[in-house]
Amino acid sequence: MERVKIDIQDHIATVSFNRPDKMNALDVEQFKAIIKAGEEVNANPNVRAVVLRGEGRAFCAGLDVSAMGGSNELMDNSLLTRTHGLANTWQQAVWVWRDLQVPVIAAVQGYAYGGGLQIMLAADIKYITPDTKLSIMEMKWGIIPDMSGTQLMYHSVRQDIIKELTYTNRIFSGEEAVKYGFATHLSDDPHVDALSLAKEISEKSPSAIVKAKKLLNAAPYLSPEDGLMQESIEQQHILKKKNQLEAVYASLQKRKGEFDDYRD
Repeated sequence: MERVKIDIQDHIATVSFNRPDKMNALDVEQFKAIIKAGEEVNANPNVRAVVLRGEGRAFCAGLDVSAMGGSNELMDNSLLTRTHGLANTWQQAVWVWRDLQVPVIAAVQGYAYGGGLQIMLAADIKYITPDTKLSIMEMKWGIIPDMSGTQLMYHSVRQDIIKELTYTNRIFSGEEAVKYGFATHLSDDPHVDALSLAKEISEKSPSAIVKAKKLLNAAPYLSPEDGLMQESIEQQHILKKKNQLEAVYASLQKRKGEFDDYRD
């Protein structure tokens, strides 16, 4: 079985977690497949936007506890080992989407527990059904969220809410997720809405989109001095280049832009 499916059409990659019988829960093979899919999409300059979703009844129900016993190459590694730049392997299943050069739009339904919630957090924009069930579930198992979630939540969610939900592993709804800042938009059909937004993004200058995401990802970690300089550096890289000029011409001529593929 293909653990993660990738379907690319019109510059949009739909990436689907494909373990529906387990509600897309995370075992070792699923971690590997998710990371591989993220790396594959990121290496393809034809992809200009990504829709991240889960097959079946859930986006991702979190850790497959039943499959995590015994000895294997991942479980035997120290969590302190940086296997992917900043991240260990578990964190990379989330961080690969946060670090993807093009926008990632999550289409969330059913369940997003634990690691599934943390993967959702890596998306730039999240559509979610009102009745989706979410939880920072790790406390139930006597552990803490350690798949990048602590680094992603605090940029959009109030700290007291994060603490309450972490300490209690309380299940909350998609409606609450939007209210709290975990998700962006309520939707009766997140996949359709995510694809619609991805189409709109894919028709913009890909070089400007890539640079904008890079700058916006970095902004919370930069001083005002460094942030202002980074704006100038990124703008200088695209100004008066082919894609930037094409954006101007297409707008003035009221037509769809014809852009070159781009990766930084």
